[in-house]
Amino acid sequence: MSISNLFDSGFKTRNKSHFAAIVRVAMGDGQITDDERLFLERLAKNLDVSEDEFIKILKNYNDYPINPPVTLERRIERLFDLVRMVYADGFHQKNQLKVVTKLCVGLGFDLKKVDELAEKASMLAKYDIDFESFEKNIHEVLSNK
Repeated sequence: MSISNLFDSGFKTRNKSHFAAIVRVAMGDGQITDDERLFLERLAKNLDVSEDEFIKILKNYNDYPINPPVTLERRIERLFDLVRMVYADGFHQKNQLKVVTKLCVGLGFDLKKVDELAEKASMLAKYDIDFESFEKNIHEVLSNK
C-alpha cells in the first residue's frame, strides 16, 4: 500500500467519524428533522461519505468513535465551516440557530457559552465574513465572563 493510499484511508476514516459525531448531535433530541437531514446529506457529500456509508452511519452512529477537535483553534475552524454550510443550505430561519447550537455542543464548546456562541456564529455567517474575523469574534465571546 502506498503512502498516499494510507493517507487517503486515514482521512476518509476521520471524515466518517466526524460525520457520525454530527449525526449523533442531530439525534440529541431523539430525531432528525427534514432540515437536519438535508444538511447531513450535503455534509456527507462534502466529506466524501458514500450513500451506503451515509445510511449505515445514520442507523449505527454510536458505533463510530468521537474524534472532537482537540484544540480550540480546530474547534473554531470546524465551527466556521459547519455554520457556513448551515446557512448555505437555506434551512428555515427558526431551525438554523437550533442546528448551530447543537453543533457548538457537539464540538465541545463550554456549555455555559453555547447559546451566546451559536447566536454570534449565526450572525457572522449571515454576513459571510472571512475566517479571521469569525475567529476574532468567537474568541471575544469565549473570553467574556
